[in-house]
Amino acid sequence: MNNLSPKLVAVVLAWLVGYPLLLTLLAALGLADGWTLEYFAEFASRPDEWGALWRSVWLSAASVVLAGLIGVPLAFVFERTDFPARGFLGALVALPVALPPLVGVIAFLFLYGESGFVSRFIQGALGLAEPPWRLQGPGAILLVHAYSMYVYFYLFVRAGLARLDASMQEAAAILGAGPVRTLFRVTLPLLRPALTGAALLAFMTSLASFSAPYIFGGGFRVMTTQIVFSKLNGEVEMAQVETVVLALVALAGLWALVRLDRGRVEVVGGVRGVAPSRRSLRGRLARGSAMALGWGFAFLLLLPHLTLILISFVPRATWTVELLPPVLDLSNYLELFDRPERLRPIFNSLWMAAAATVGALALGLAAARSSVRAGGRLGAALEALVAVPWAVPGTVFAIALATAFSVNAPAAGRFVLVGTPWILPLAYLVRSLPVTGRGALAGLRQLDHSLEEAAASLGAGRWRTLRRVTIPLLKPALAAAASLTFITALGDFVTSIVLYTFDTRPISIEILSSLRLQETGVAAVYGVLLMLVSAMAFLLYGREEKS
Repeated sequence: MNNLSPKLVAVVLAWLVGYPLLLTLLAALGLADGWTLEYFAEFASRPDEWGALWRSVWLSAASVVLAGLIGVPLAFVFERTDFPARGFLGALVALPVALPPLVGVIAFLFLYGESGFVSRFIQGALGLAEPPWRLQGPGAILLVHAYSMYVYFYLFVRAGLARLDASMQEAAAILGAGPVRTLFRVTLPLLRPALTGAALLAFMTSLASFSAPYIFGGGFRVMTTQIVFSKLNGEVEMAQVETVVLALVALAGLWALVRLDRGRVEVVGGVRGVAPSRRSLRGRLARGSAMALGWGFAFLLLLPHLTLILISFVPRATWTVELLPPVLDLSNYLELFDRPERLRPIFNSLWMAAAATVGALALGLAAARSSVRAGGRLGAALEALVAVPWAVPGTVFAIALATAFSVNAPAAGRFVLVGTPWILPLAYLVRSLPVTGRGALAGLRQLDHSLEEAAASLGAGRWRTLRRVTIPLLKPALAAAASLTFITALGDFVTSIVLYTFDTRPISIEILSSLRLQETGVAAVYGVLLMLVSAMAFLLYGREEKS
């Protein structure tokens, strides 16, 4: 890895990241039949295509607003206020980030759906003949997005508040500014990098969202679901055009938000001093109320997890009109071991996620080291190639990989991987490059390079220096990247639904299949297993970070 030329690493990244996107663009332009804009013209003439594109954009913008309205106040409460159990409750508030997207959607379905616990309770309490609502359409999608994405604002803003200089706010108070004016004229401008970063992450995540629109969308289609439906309907060219359009919108959104962030005036001195002290609540009533609200909110956040666990113990066809399940047993769990075919998706997900994690770590570290060593335009190009899979939605990359690796043309760098066990690990690897590459890059830039020089002066070769010096120093960053990569690949649904086969189906596809067969308990069991493995990955990361 240490001997790899930066140019060779750039070629590998271009082949995995840029080449599939280029081939998809060429296919959308009708390269096989000569250059043509026929497919783009057909896209432009279809109102349903423009409708799906517009829904993707406004849904992403609305998700950013809702996530900010929840996450920013929570960050202020937990960072600026001191009350009992603040640390533990603050950790629980960030819990939704560890819930795989599809699992979170399924948990919401069981909790707030037409036959969910909350709906049944309200229907019974009010004596309604029908469920009080249907969890479908843009409202349902925004509910799930707000629940899963407010964490970005909460974590980013809380970290920003912890680094603020208290003297800036003290100076504003001395000059006569009240709390509200100080908030809008001093505090929020200082938090602009955190707010912009959270908004960018929420916008791109919402634009790439597939699970919630697929489960709750119904006739409300966004571009990610439109691409999959076009492919399933045999409109391959239209799916490729939709892929190109969504990729361009994603890159345009990324460029606009970054440009907006750079275009504002920088505030100097925002993180040099000591952060403002937390305000302690005085009085038994105030502290008790704060603690009760904190635990109540934590319970609300944990409800989807608890609901999923409860449903996993409900045998099939035993829960009909009752408010609570009348029977609970282990039959759904035992079915996984009684029918070996049920275990295949678990093994598939585990080995594919593990393979993708190892590959993404190796390639990400090689790209980061090559970028630091090369510098200049080549270093910047390597960074850009690593970041592209994050900016482009997963559905886009799935179609791009399917386009690139469905043809046997070795001279053109194309091989038949679609339909084989290797296409999904490759897709997971490419999608995880921003996590491993950026994590390794951030760690390398913080290293003291004199340590590597000292190892070289003592006779250590490049490989030994990498193994004995560099990697141990990067251990926290690599452990975090490996944990996130494994968890993301394990619960992936966006790329899996485009590229899987029956023999390579992962857990996410088996969950969807179980729901279609009305096997809600089995679907919940798979969701619980995903949650448990994700939690174990986080615990292992925590142990590595402390060791």
